[in-house]
Amino acid sequence: MKLGTLLRRREPDLALVIGNGINRYANAATANSWDALLIGIARDCIPGVMTVPPGTALTEFYDVVELKSHGRTDAMQAEFCKSMSDWRPFPHHRRIMEWALSHRAPVLTTNFDDVLSQAAGCDFQFPRDPKFTAFYPWGCYFARHEIDDPCADFGIWHVNGMAKYKTSIRLGLSHYMGSVRRAGGWIHGRSEENLFRAKNRREWQGARTWLHLVFNKPLLFVGLGLAENEVFLRWLLIERAKYFRAFPDRAHDAWYVYVDDPSDDRQAGKHFFLESVGIRCIEAESYAEIYGNSGWLHR
Repeated sequence: MKLGTLLRRREPDLALVIGNGINRYANAATANSWDALLIGIARDCIPGVMTVPPGTALTEFYDVVELKSHGRTDAMQAEFCKSMSDWRPFPHHRRIMEWALSHRAPVLTTNFDDVLSQAAGCDFQFPRDPKFTAFYPWGCYFARHEIDDPCADFGIWHVNGMAKYKTSIRLGLSHYMGSVRRAGGWIHGRSEENLFRAKNRREWQGARTWLHLVFNKPLLFVGLGLAENEVFLRWLLIERAKYFRAFPDRAHDAWYVYVDDPSDDRQAGKHFFLESVGIRCIEAESYAEIYGNSGWLHR
């Protein structure tokens, strides 16, 4: 199946999962660069380091930089937020957000910046949650109005933190593992007897957060590498597959859009993992076919 066909056939049901690829496409790549921010900070802490050394994941690289910076975690997170403050949306950001808005499709993003919410003309929505924490603001989102059910309407939800709350930014492997611990407690409840039982209902702990979308919507992944360093998200996909195995009648499809890279010797392994957890891989001929696809114009 082609991306354009999928957008036209499944638009009432899809939730988009958008990664930093959308900021690396066309002219946006010169203005919005997460990798460039990290390397820039690293140069101040580790003399002579000009790039991420092969064999080191970005998440691990951040932890190393944090160690070398003598524990300046808050300062580094604040620097990331400050550096992203002047990022702006480009036409392809607006095109994809207009599609999502017109089809009331929720958007999950691993990005920290607010480029997507700018593109969609959205306001920040604070959750009605007495247990809110700026460290894990998983019930916060950007939308044009308040949303009661994350699955029922368009909203932009930040999986790995948002620039608005600097302490929420998940950059290192230690950050990801903290997210795994927190989400694991919500997903599995207090005993094995409750394993996954109520993820399709409104009373479980994650019902008013982006986690509800993971278990209750078909997902379309765009602009995400989903490489081995995406520990938290890949773990969630495993949990999603376990949940659907336990409750086959609740299962939802998922698709991963990519551009073939013959030089990437890890690509086959990534596709093996994704197919194994129920995600179909859709090849696009180019990034222009992804971000400039006429399917995004389908209203």
